[in-house]
Amino acid sequence: MFDFADPLPARRPSLTPMIDVVFLLLVFFMLVSQVGREGGLPLSAAGAGAPYQGPPRLVGIAPGAITLNGRPVALDRLAEALSPLTEGPADAILLRTTDGATLQHLTDVTDALTAAGFARLVLVE
Repeated sequence: MFDFADPLPARRPSLTPMIDVVFLLLVFFMLVSQVGREGGLPLSAAGAGAPYQGPPRLVGIAPGAITLNGRPVALDRLAEALSPLTEGPADAILLRTTDGATLQHLTDVTDALTAAGFARLVLVE
């Protein structure tokens, strides 16, 4: 008749492959996740919030120049030129870019204005 061999003892499943997959997923999500918001521009869209009141404070950002109310001004003198037109840091400053202006140029202007203490920057078309 049939002669069966003795049954083998049951093997315990290895957890090593599962642990490897879990560590790979952990590393993946650590690398992909956004840790913090770095480099955010503090801008609001035109028409949001209270209507604009006060003297004109329009900063034009062109590829080669910056203007304040249509007059050319250097980036390092922009905050000084804006101070007579504002009553405090909560006053709105309108930023308008022209065709060809880069995002880096807009970032430089917003960095200079926030460093000078201006908190409400509004981007208009």
